[in-house]
Amino acid sequence: MKIYIVGIGPGSPQDITPAAIAALSESDVVVGYKYYFQFIQPYLKAGAECVDTGMKRERERAAMAFQLAGGGRTVSVISSGDAGIYGMAPLMFEMQREQQFEVELEVVPGISAFQKAAALLGAPMGHDFCVISMSDLMTPWAVIERRIRAAAEGDFVTAVYNPKSVGRYWQLYRLQELFLQSRSPQTPVGFVRQAGRDDQQVTVTTLSDFDPEQVDMFTVVIIGNSQTYMADHRMITPRGYYREQAVADVKPGQQIMMESFRTIAGELKNDYPLDHKWALLHAIHTTADFDMENILYTDPLAVETIYNKVKDGSLTTIVTDVTMVTSGIRKGALQRLGVEAKCYLSDPRVAEMASTLGITRTQAGIRLAVEEHPDALFAFGNAPTALMELCELIHRGKVRPAGIIAAPVGFVHVCESKHMVKPFRAIPKIIVEGRKGGSNLAATLCNAILCYDDAVQLRPGRDL
Repeated sequence: MKIYIVGIGPGSPQDITPAAIAALSESDVVVGYKYYFQFIQPYLKAGAECVDTGMKRERERAAMAFQLAGGGRTVSVISSGDAGIYGMAPLMFEMQREQQFEVELEVVPGISAFQKAAALLGAPMGHDFCVISMSDLMTPWAVIERRIRAAAEGDFVTAVYNPKSVGRYWQLYRLQELFLQSRSPQTPVGFVRQAGRDDQQVTVTTLSDFDPEQVDMFTVVIIGNSQTYMADHRMITPRGYYREQAVADVKPGQQIMMESFRTIAGELKNDYPLDHKWALLHAIHTTADFDMENILYTDPLAVETIYNKVKDGSLTTIVTDVTMVTSGIRKGALQRLGVEAKCYLSDPRVAEMASTLGITRTQAGIRLAVEEHPDALFAFGNAPTALMELCELIHRGKVRPAGIIAAPVGFVHVCESKHMVKPFRAIPKIIVEGRKGGSNLAATLCNAILCYDDAVQLRPGRDL
């Protein structure tokens, strides 16, 4: 007495395995849902009987199979896709254990619907993935929602089974909402209707543009992870082979920084233009503070604009308010690009000017810098009075900097100094708003500008 539990694949003759064909050809009876009999007819032996138990009557189907096998007949119980993935295999083993049937069970695996859909979409399952069924007939919705959150937050490529039915219309909208809380709106999403069958439809879109109304119960949805990308209407999730090859000559420090950036990018709440994102990644990497997502302000294309001035040779000097900022700007980048980073605090003229005029030394340093380098990039990581001095000089038409990095830190005049920068709309600005800031932030934002040509490939730290 034997029962084969057969996965017949998604429905295409090319996708049924030789093992499944062999099991079907040995069977005296095939038990299953009648819709699937059309896919197996060519493989049945003469006189084989097909027994339909109707849709949603899986327990009756299993009981019928055991009854027929108990009468000495070889039986195949069929499931579409793979019988062990939302199929009949678990139920058959549970019923055998419960009722102590003396019948041999053999599971014959099949190509799952998500595998077929993935192949049609390209290669979206190239890294860690999970499969979630949206059917709440036997699983409480609260449990399903917990699993959706875990998949989204864990950056798993996620295949979605049973996305909709006549009565289940809102759950897929909720899944999209939950994923958008953890994933970029530009995350690739693919869905395949009737995979492997005559009326097959394949669609690739993004998480924000995905329309659940285009999906029905015959559709498999696949949501990419943070590394998945679209190319030629395909979804590809890289395994990492090319990354390993590309970084073979990368120093350990840079490798760690690249891994850190990938981690940060995967945890950002929103998607951003590359220009802003590159500065943001540097700021979070330096501080381990994801509040930077809320307080880092950049003018549109500020990073790219300032970098292009470095690239074309019109920007050759970075002026900082304190020496700690200068120390944090990478020397390799400065040498590579022919840029000088200067702080005037140690200039003997500064102390004399500050004493004579009754101003701070950092203010005096900015006055000297403006005279000698009016077209510099000015970076502030400590002294709000220095930033306020620069703003006053800009307002009076005494200077037109190539750009401003406003990241002083503290409690006195700090917020006001940053507000003073905003009106100068013609000057590209990067501002750490509020009380937060620091020399390390000002320096890392300078570094973000100097290595902006590495942003597309997300390869920071070349000058470490």
